[in-house]
Amino acid sequence: MGTPALRESATLFPKKRRRPHRGYASSVWWFVLPAAVLYVFAVVVPSAQGSFFAFTDWDGVSPNPSPVGFEQFTKILSDPNAVIAIRNTLLVAIVVMVVQNILGLLIALGVNSRIKSRNVLRVLIFAPVVITSIAVGFLWKNLLAPDGAVNQGLEAIGLGALRQNWLGDPDVAIWAIMIVMIWQFVGYSMVIFLAGLQGIPDEVLEAASIDGAGSIRRFWDIVRPMLAPAITINLMLSLISGLKVFDQVWVMTQGGPGGATNTISTLIYSNAFQLGRFGYGAALAVVLTIFVAIASAIQYRLLARQES
Repeated sequence: MGTPALRESATLFPKKRRRPHRGYASSVWWFVLPAAVLYVFAVVVPSAQGSFFAFTDWDGVSPNPSPVGFEQFTKILSDPNAVIAIRNTLLVAIVVMVVQNILGLLIALGVNSRIKSRNVLRVLIFAPVVITSIAVGFLWKNLLAPDGAVNQGLEAIGLGALRQNWLGDPDVAIWAIMIVMIWQFVGYSMVIFLAGLQGIPDEVLEAASIDGAGSIRRFWDIVRPMLAPAITINLMLSLISGLKVFDQVWVMTQGGPGGATNTISTLIYSNAFQLGRFGYGAALAVVLTIFVAIASAIQYRLLARQES
């Protein structure tokens, strides 16, 4: 502690904050430049070109596409396949986001306890995340076949009445795909929640227990607020992943049966690269981008308000 005279002197003549050297600031930009150039080349330029083709009738081959204004966007509203794809995309995004995160949180709470097999369980539950979605799709396509392991297992345990044509029934197929997505990525949510749980001091939970707070009260008043950043990240990532889903749907059903499992991404692919309607596919891509941007912005603002 200094004398009163020294403190008064420090108040009258505060130290000037040193500014970063100009050379240091310019060197930072040199580190950023390669990544920025790659991002512009791989993301910004293709996105701008795709947005341009959404206002043309380009078939993907012709060198001179004709401008058609908003015609491709008005076709989306009158296309029954596009309406089904938009409905499926929103359904998958919401259901997968909610169920995956609830299960991920419950599993994280379980493996964060002191059970002996917690490390083995963490590995087993996280393992599907590191498998590519293509491989997962082929695996479950065989398991869910009419004579596949799932139906045979149900038959073996006396639940033959629950046998389904999982990927051939239009009312069941989209739900089967959502179950596969949740199975694959619930470990991803678990790991993020687990990291958040391990950042909560034990002393805080022990103090709450001494004060008489039960497990539900401790979770709601202590764990849940301190997990807010993890909840925000998990919800954002799972929502965006659900809106962009393509691999599992294309491998397991290719949008069938009868277009019942089409999502916006599969419809973009089939129109642009199979039917030669690149302009229409680009318009669907613009619609998907708008969906992702609006949903992400709304969700982020709501969760950020909750965190604050």
